[in-house]
Amino acid sequence: MFTEQQIARYSRHIMLKEVGEKGQQMLFDGRVLVIGVGGLGSPIALYLAAAGVGTIGIADADTVDVSNLQRQVAHQTKDIGRPKVVSAKEKMVAMNPDVQVNTHQTWINAGNIREIIGAYDFVIDATDNFAAKFLINDACVLAGKPYSHGGILQFDGQTITVRPGESACYRCIFPAPPPKDAIPSCSQAGVIGVLPGVLGTIQATEAIKYLLGIGDLLTDRLLTYNALRMKFREVPIRRKESCPVCGPNPTITELKDEVDALNVCDLQSS
Repeated sequence: MFTEQQIARYSRHIMLKEVGEKGQQMLFDGRVLVIGVGGLGSPIALYLAAAGVGTIGIADADTVDVSNLQRQVAHQTKDIGRPKVVSAKEKMVAMNPDVQVNTHQTWINAGNIREIIGAYDFVIDATDNFAAKFLINDACVLAGKPYSHGGILQFDGQTITVRPGESACYRCIFPAPPPKDAIPSCSQAGVIGVLPGVLGTIQATEAIKYLLGIGDLLTDRLLTYNALRMKFREVPIRRKESCPVCGPNPTITELKDEVDALNVCDLQSS
């Protein structure tokens, strides 16, 4: 049962017929992991906390740099040099003390990802490199864990939601990472500061809808966004028989780190 203060806090949710008090309790009982607490992860983490998702994991080994502050809204000037998970948790709990924030101050890798994602209902990929993105996809598919992929670069973003066994996965679209340094990084090519806010809130919405069991998830549809033209485009995606991880004859059955893809940015050209 919610207290009077909690009912007031979540009143705009509770008055929605698709949510109500029962749905708000489902959010409070939900467990979401956000991998990466930078440009994408910042709005995701803040909105999940504001929405009352009861347990939120945030995973990142990086520290706050002054160049992050143009877009990573969970961090402030005073946070420069602090671990991102510590900085983000501080803002999340200040916004909503109801939520439990678990910090994973580590780089996600093939050796630890199974254990970390195992404690959560839904995973959000808010990382900035291909190695992590392919690893998250493979781990979630092999574990049967639903997740949201997101990527940004310059003025463009993309996102898709994956339900293992039911929808196409990331490797159905991109079977393997591009060659090292084939695509410039954000530090080389730049990124407009508001872009991760648009994509990140979409990813947070997908997590909330999944926990509530409402609406249509962004499965089998790659949503792309160009901020300069202010245009969204939806690309239909199908599961591929040849997919190396979710196809009927998978060649990827064990997790490994894509070491050759570590230095590229987080939006693969399609």
